[in-house]
Amino acid sequence: MEVLALYAALGIGAGLLSGMLGVGGGQVVVPGLLYLFHRKGFAPESAMHLALGTSLATIVVTSLSSARAHHRRGSLDLRIVRRLLPGIVVGAVVGGLMSGLFSAQVLRIAFGVFLLLLALQMALSLKPAPQRSLPGAPGLDATAGAIGWTSAIVGVGGGSMVVPFLVWCNVNVKTAVGTASACGVPLALAGTVGFLVAGWGRADLPAYSLGYVYGPAWLAISACSLLATPIGAMVSHRLPVDTLKRAFSVFLAIAGVRILL
Repeated sequence: MEVLALYAALGIGAGLLSGMLGVGGGQVVVPGLLYLFHRKGFAPESAMHLALGTSLATIVVTSLSSARAHHRRGSLDLRIVRRLLPGIVVGAVVGGLMSGLFSAQVLRIAFGVFLLLLALQMALSLKPAPQRSLPGAPGLDATAGAIGWTSAIVGVGGGSMVVPFLVWCNVNVKTAVGTASACGVPLALAGTVGFLVAGWGRADLPAYSLGYVYGPAWLAISACSLLATPIGAMVSHRLPVDTLKRAFSVFLAIAGVRILL
């Protein structure tokens, strides 16, 4: 029961973050799952891969719920989603498939560094000045591919990279958040497929796993995130998001240091 309660807490946290900030919630889910998987005695060689793959699988549900909530509020640009879609999907599939090539230690370091950089960006509210429009197809595909690959490797939905990029390209910040949520759905789905294939047939995975996706955690986190995401979207339209980001950056910094150590 304690583990289920913790899964539920991760789902609520991921849903609120997805709705408020346009991120998939992997910044919370991955550290939480890694802690729980170690407590449950999962093989150290596969625990990090399981945390990343399961996180991406939950982001499919969380981002879909967030995208629907933002679409109802008119803060989602489907034209931008369609333009980013090919690069994001290709990058995420490649990243998920490549995950099996990296050791657990390398993935931990990559995720820990990612959290620290994200914490710094949120704490200082670093935002690129809107200077230009969206690039042409080659530039947009390359950028989307890089975002998809990086997001799959560190088990997040890509919103922490999509939002600043869109703001830099003169997209309104609320529209950028909603659009990033929609981009998280195909990104996470493609990345999940990669992790499923990369972990398929491994003997050291726990029961109820499909590749590097742990079923019980996915079900509990996804169900709870569905309830919390619309609340997060409502909050994002009513409260100063910069204040929430600074508070969340403290958690990210602590989690990043703990993972690296």
